[in-house]
Amino acid sequence: MNHIRILLVDDHTLFRSGVKALLQRQDDFEVVGEASDGLEGVKLADTVEADVMLLDMDMPSMNGRDVLEQVHEAHPNLAILMLTVSEDTALLSECLAMGARGYLLKNIDQDFLLRAVRTAAQGESIMSPQMMTKFLERFKATFSHMPQQPSAVVQQAAPAAKPAARPVRSTSLPSAVDPSVLTRRERQALAWIARGLSNKEVARGLNLAESTVKVHVQSILRKLNLTSRVQAAVYAIEHGIDKEELGEN
Repeated sequence: MNHIRILLVDDHTLFRSGVKALLQRQDDFEVVGEASDGLEGVKLADTVEADVMLLDMDMPSMNGRDVLEQVHEAHPNLAILMLTVSEDTALLSECLAMGARGYLLKNIDQDFLLRAVRTAAQGESIMSPQMMTKFLERFKATFSHMPQQPSAVVQQAAPAAKPAARPVRSTSLPSAVDPSVLTRRERQALAWIARGLSNKEVARGLNLAESTVKVHVQSILRKLNLTSRVQAAVYAIEHGIDKEELGEN
């Protein structure tokens, strides 16, 4: 079995120990290193082969933002997940633009954390549902003031990242695809995604199996030429799919 190799970088010893214990109980995970401050985290990334880094934001010596910048530039294939208490959407956008694969709040449940690590290791982006909702609210507020320039608004929500060996999963929409390519069920699922719901919550709302919703999401991303749920949510808002399918004016 190929293990997902994980680095933990967090200055809170008790929290770090708890996360490590959780991860080590998974057959497909291997914690290959841990650091208690940002500078140590940068050095760790240079010396240990890893697939995913769980990175705290507020740490001594060097904060998580600076660690992200240095580590992503030196190791573009290392998936970095910000694991923090900060609900600042501007910081979230900045981290995604700088190359973070995800943004997780420390109040997420264990199952979501495990799923996030596996998702990031597969090259996909993920963020806490609570932060997804805040991010989309911020985007909608900006978009409502500049409806004539949707592409510029998306860039404002998440600035373009620096070129890297691995393409950054940004919120920018790569091309304009007509929503008519989606089936009715896909449009319904997309509307709920734009509200920040997880696959499990979408499945409950549409009375479908979670596996079916996952297939719909994959189909939506493929048909619309998108790479992440965040991009899909932005697309739904730009095209009014969320309001249309949820019966809002």
